[in-house]
Amino acid sequence: MIYKHNPALTEHAKRLRKNMTKEEKHLWYDYLKGHPERFQKQKILGRYIADFYCAKAGLVIEIDGEQHYEDDAIAYDKRRTEFLNKYGLEVIRILNSEINNNFFDVCEYIDEVVKKRIHREI
Repeated sequence: MIYKHNPALTEHAKRLRKNMTKEEKHLWYDYLKGHPERFQKQKILGRYIADFYCAKAGLVIEIDGEQHYEDDAIAYDKRRTEFLNKYGLEVIRILNSEINNNFFDVCEYIDEVVKKRIHREI
């Protein structure tokens, strides 16, 4: 099951929470932490750790830096997204540069996706 606690990742997830990137901190403290829907940071989902996760919307938000454009990272991200999609989760990827240069637009985009995902059954 995707939500089963994975003790092998617990310490790593804790380290990631304590050492968020500048862009992760900005998105968390200036938007997601106060969002009407609950988000969690560095959430363990099966064998992966999501940057941000909203259970109600079934949404994973990944913040991507330049390292995500290397061949190995592209393949890893693809496998990870496919794994999460199998459980009905949508994965959106946001570039660091978008957070730094278009923060308001990023927040609007996230809000639109959350609303769409929550109301998809209606």
